[in-house]
Amino acid sequence: MLKPPLKWAGGKRWLIPKLLKLWKKFPEHRLVEPFCGGLSVALGLNPQQALLNDVNPALINFYRQLQQGLTIDLPLANDEQLYYQYRKQFNDIAADNEVERAQLFYYLNRTGYNGLCRFNKSGGYNVPFGRYKTINYVSDFAPYQSVLSRWEFSNTDFANLTLQQNDFIYADPPYDVPFRQYSQQGFDWEDQVRLAEWLAKHDGPVVLSNQATDKIKKLYRDLGFSLRYLDAPRTISCKGDKRQSAREVLALRGF
Repeated sequence: MLKPPLKWAGGKRWLIPKLLKLWKKFPEHRLVEPFCGGLSVALGLNPQQALLNDVNPALINFYRQLQQGLTIDLPLANDEQLYYQYRKQFNDIAADNEVERAQLFYYLNRTGYNGLCRFNKSGGYNVPFGRYKTINYVSDFAPYQSVLSRWEFSNTDFANLTLQQNDFIYADPPYDVPFRQYSQQGFDWEDQVRLAEWLAKHDGPVVLSNQATDKIKKLYRDLGFSLRYLDAPRTISCKGDKRQSAREVLALRGF
């Protein structure tokens, strides 16, 4: 199984064994992820067909370049001065310069603080320099090309996705917590409600993960989802001894 090519705060590699038990009931279905993030779920389930979406255009551009066999020819170094130089270059570069944007995005992701991906309201990438002793950079992503070439990537609001009746949806939205600025648009409670109602209308199997807040539990229970609870690791704290587990919920329909 290929490892996710990016560091990603809140990634779901730890959840793959539980998701596989659900996925094995529908192995021929298309996987749809409205919030594909770091790609750990798609790579872990390895579907033949997938529609993978995210509102972060830099992220989706990176995956589309992987489909084309991305190689990185920029100098890569764990250096603070180079990091801020590249961050400014990334924020200033034209959106249609897709290959260079993908290369810079990869470097910023691997070198920035704790795998965060954060944009200000003007769309500027604003993650600070990380504090890694060493970083193992990759410059040739050829192994990802054959896998990702089977999948479709899109960059839109989840409600704009065209679903098939039996799609297997795994939704991992920004959690119901104070920090939600993973994209320029953010993700408010109104979006949580909009997502839940959209998922409830789907005829095929649906799995949602979120933090087990009282509001989230009530929202999905009232829409007829069954709820399962589990403890998830947290890896954002800068000190390892403060990285504690958090209670999460899986909301299920169609199983």
